[in-house]
Amino acid sequence: MKSDALINKLSEIHPKGFDLSLDRILLLLEKLDNPQDKLPPVIHVAGTNGKGSTLAFTRSILEAHGYKVHVHTSPHLVNWHERYRLAGSLVSDDVLAEAIERVAQANNNKPITVFELLSAVMFVLFSEHEADFALVEVGLGGRFDATNVIARPKVCAIAPVALDHQAYLGDTIEKIAFEKAGIIKQTVPVAIGRQTDEARETIENVARKKASPFVVAGQDFDAYRDATGFVYQDEDGLLDLPMPKLAGEHQLDNAALAMAAIRLAGIEVSPDAFAKGMLNVTWPGRLEKLPRGKITKALSDHDDIWIDGGHNPAAGEAIAAELARQNTNNGRETLLICGMINTKEPFGYFKPFEALKAQVITVPVEMSEAGISPASLATIAKEAGLETKSAHSLKQAIAEAAKRLENNQNMQILFCGSLYMVGEVLGLNETPPT
Repeated sequence: MKSDALINKLSEIHPKGFDLSLDRILLLLEKLDNPQDKLPPVIHVAGTNGKGSTLAFTRSILEAHGYKVHVHTSPHLVNWHERYRLAGSLVSDDVLAEAIERVAQANNNKPITVFELLSAVMFVLFSEHEADFALVEVGLGGRFDATNVIARPKVCAIAPVALDHQAYLGDTIEKIAFEKAGIIKQTVPVAIGRQTDEARETIENVARKKASPFVVAGQDFDAYRDATGFVYQDEDGLLDLPMPKLAGEHQLDNAALAMAAIRLAGIEVSPDAFAKGMLNVTWPGRLEKLPRGKITKALSDHDDIWIDGGHNPAAGEAIAAELARQNTNNGRETLLICGMINTKEPFGYFKPFEALKAQVITVPVEMSEAGISPASLATIAKEAGLETKSAHSLKQAIAEAAKRLENNQNMQILFCGSLYMVGEVLGLNETPPT
């Protein structure tokens, strides 16, 4: 793709990491005639775990009602253009390439990060294409994230906060929650997802100081299973809904946060659209079945192969809990094929899988220079109580999994540990997101 080549070239000039500040992007956006001030009504979402899924539910519900929706997410899995969805469709390569060239020219090689450049591209695209709403996912933190230049979003939402990116955001839940709460604007309503007490109190305090109306999961709204699906409840009453298409009990909380944000913003949505939103939602790489492709063929089209890009202890707990629920009646063994990067906490991620007696094959993360070596990752997994083996490549791990399947078909396979890892899997499987 032309756009991928352009971004790779920019990555050679500008740093790929994060340098949390708003000064550089504000200067660049001014040169571009401030497109961030010309967007459709914005729903801005921050959080550690679940913010992407919350956006996916929001998009699905709004589109089910007939709205046109722009969506910005990060990171991508296989191709850069996955980050930008314009009125329902991923941006075309030509349109994205032209916007990248325009933004790069305006920046004129001034110091800036690649994420800031790509955020400016998002603002340009969203301001120049018609839609009813723009859904914007925070990249890192919130207060100084490059997306946080939107003066007055329609509503903000903050998904669950957990320890992650401590080098950038702080070493306590309270510090990280404060950074996430930085997206809250004066008097703009905010929906707060299920949090620890420390995170919730921190976010509520910021909302009060900004005179922002807020609702809190577990207090003002909630979601829980019933005999036929699940129930969403808030001060307006109950909605009986089908179980979401996305797997995992934690997705009920993400769906509830999306619904709470929509209702808090006063956006008109029919009960039928809420139901259709649950059935139509898609969010690639988050505890989903691996689509049929090259890898599934190598694994004899086994019917229990999953991918998930969660990469911190809270994600490990949620994923392990869902796999345990799935395996309650079938006694299947669990095999993790895992690659991680060195900004994460592997021991905390692996520990919840100990109760499943999971086996792990560790692999390199080829798409990131920060990948943990398979041998080092295997040592950590073993310390967490898991049976481990390392592989020098993803292909070798797949071949090893195929051998194990020959001896035991009653096995669940999960490719996990990093969104980079999931992207590599989807690329090798020849099933990129669409």
